[in-house]
Amino acid sequence: MSLHVHKYGGTSVGDLDRIEAVADRVVRARQEGHTVAVVLSAMAGETDRLTQMGLSLSEHPFDREMDVLLSAGEQVSIALLAIALQSRGVPSRSFLGGQIKVTTDRNHQRAKIEAIETTHLRKSIEAGEVPVIAGFQGMTPEGDITTIGRGGSDTSAVAIAAALEADECRIYTDVDGVYTADPRIVDDPLLLKEVTCEEMLELASSGTKVLHERAVQYAQKYKVPVRVLSSFNDGEGTVVHSDEEENQIEDMEQPVVTGVSLTNNEAKLTVIDAPDVPGVAWKILGPCGEKGIIIDMIVQNTGREQKADFSFTVQQADYLAAMHLLEQTISELSEHAEGFVGTKVVGNEHIAKVTAVGVGMRSHANVATKMFRVLSEENINIQMISTSEIKISVVIDKQYGELAARVLANAFDLTGNIDFK
Repeated sequence: MSLHVHKYGGTSVGDLDRIEAVADRVVRARQEGHTVAVVLSAMAGETDRLTQMGLSLSEHPFDREMDVLLSAGEQVSIALLAIALQSRGVPSRSFLGGQIKVTTDRNHQRAKIEAIETTHLRKSIEAGEVPVIAGFQGMTPEGDITTIGRGGSDTSAVAIAAALEADECRIYTDVDGVYTADPRIVDDPLLLKEVTCEEMLELASSGTKVLHERAVQYAQKYKVPVRVLSSFNDGEGTVVHSDEEENQIEDMEQPVVTGVSLTNNEAKLTVIDAPDVPGVAWKILGPCGEKGIIIDMIVQNTGREQKADFSFTVQQADYLAAMHLLEQTISELSEHAEGFVGTKVVGNEHIAKVTAVGVGMRSHANVATKMFRVLSEENINIQMISTSEIKISVVIDKQYGELAARVLANAFDLTGNIDFK
C-alpha cells in the first residue's frame, strides 16, 4: 500500500462541517488502498484571533509566549479530526509537534525544522491508525514550543512526508491547484497540470500563496512528490515535481512563462548618500541579517562623488523593525566610521512586486523586453528589477499591482481569454 501524507489548511478545516468532509476524504483514501497520515493547520481565522489576543495585552509580547499561544490552534483541529475519524470506525491518534519530536532551532515565530523523530508515527501507522499531526509547530532541544511561520503547515507536511519516505504529499487547499496567475486578480487563468520545484519555489517566494516557500525547498531537497489539489472539489490538481524530471522534457515543449505572481506584502528601503567604498553594504545590512530580517531585491546606484544610494526590499511585517535598525546602525556609523555623515534612510510601504517565472526563459531572450514593453504601454513605472535564469521581478507602485498582473498574464498567454490584438 502506498503511504500518503495529507495536509489540510485552515479553510479546509474551517468549521465542524469541513472537518467532517476531511474525515470522509481520509476514509475514502483508505478505501482506495492508501495508508494515510494527516497534517492540519488551525481552523480558519484562529491564528489571527490568538495573535490579536496576545497583542491586546502587549504591543511587543515575547516571541516564546506567542509561540505557546499560537500553537493552541492546531491542538483544537487535530483533536476534532481524530474524534471525527474515530466516530467513523477509523482508529486515529492526534499528535502535537513536540509529541512526535519535531525538533527545531530556537528562533521563535520563524523556527526551522532540524529533525523529525518518526518512531511514534510509524508505530501508529503500523497499528492501523491514522496519525493526525499538528502542523506549524515544533519544539527546541530544551522543550520550548516553537512555530515555523505563517503557512508553515505546508512545510511540516512535506518534512514529515520526507521523514516517513511517503509516496506522495498531498496539499489540500481551497483552490484546484497551481494556476498561471491568481484567479482573484486575473480572469480565467490556466490550471497547471505540473510545475517544477524550481518554478514553484520562485512563484512561492514572489507572492503565489498556494504553497509555502520552505515547503517547496524541502520537496526539492528531499525529492518529495507533492500534489496540490482542492479539498472542496475532486480533481487531479497540480503535480510539483523535482528538477531532475524537468530535464526529461524538451525545451521546445516548455512554455516561455509558466506563471505570473503578485505580492503586496513587501516594502522598500533606500539608503541615501552612503560612502561608495568596499564593505559598506555589509556594515549597513549586516545587523538586519543578524536579526533574521530577510532582504529580497537589492539595487545599488552608480557612485557619485564617492557617494552611492542603494535600495532593497523586506517583508512588510519587518518594515518598521528594519527602518529602526537601519537608522540606529547609520547613527552609530556616523560617530565611528568615516564618510557616513549625511547618510540617511527613507522608506516606501506602498509598493508591489510582480514576477514572471518559467524554465522556458532559459532559451528565450526576449521575455524581459516584452515585460517592460507591456508595462510601459500601461504607463507603469518600474522602480527596481531583479532577474535570474527563470525569473524576472519588478517593483512598481502598489496601486498598479493588479493591473500589471493582468496585462502580463494576457501578454504571456497564461489565460483562457482570446486576445485578437
